[in-house]
Amino acid sequence: MKKLVLAALLASVALGTQAADKIRFASSATYPPFESLNSDNQIVGFDIDLAKALCKQMQAECSFTNNPFDSLVPALKFRRYDAVISGMDITEERKKQVSFTQPYYANSAIIIAQKGKFTSLEQLKGKRVGMENGTTHQKYLHDKQPDITAVAYDSYQNAILDLKNNRLDGILGDTAVVGAWLKTNPNLSAVGEHITDSSYFGTGLGIAVRKDNDALLKKLDTALAALKADGTIDKLNKQWFPE
Repeated sequence: MKKLVLAALLASVALGTQAADKIRFASSATYPPFESLNSDNQIVGFDIDLAKALCKQMQAECSFTNNPFDSLVPALKFRRYDAVISGMDITEERKKQVSFTQPYYANSAIIIAQKGKFTSLEQLKGKRVGMENGTTHQKYLHDKQPDITAVAYDSYQNAILDLKNNRLDGILGDTAVVGAWLKTNPNLSAVGEHITDSSYFGTGLGIAVRKDNDALLKKLDTALAALKADGTIDKLNKQWFPE
């Protein structure tokens, strides 16, 4: 009997350890090069490679699921996932709902438009500027640029299509992502200066976890610090955001 009880206890401990070592990540795979779907319908990108490196550092088993961006925080809070890594800006408003790791990527934003059409934000007053629904870009336009009509999309790919076909005047996105778009779309160009308002973009991108999950937050922060120290994050930056 004692052996049976001991075996049951050991099995229970093993199961508990196994569960603790599994991390369910959620992302919105519509924002290359941070995350997108490849030809095999797998999520790939800078964020995914970073998360995999973090999992290896933490000796954890991780999974990745694609969700609409505006559903990521609610799904996290309802415990469908353990963490969100999806090019998400650390903002005071979001910090009221979730906890963030230390920033893993410095961030700013910029508007793009058809080349030669606009040179400043002032010229976009009364115009239509697109962004993905639920993003910091959307909130920034609503709060800081009310004279610009913010048009929400389910993905930036659809916004770019409308911009090319003159159904949209501009798109607001992260500087690193926009830079990749401009390389493959020579008829588009940046409008004005980089936007670094610290209430929206200046703090950087972070991984979100539930407020009651301090243990995972500490593990992620420790792993991030290790990957910064050993050059892994710098290597991923050069791979996914080449100059």
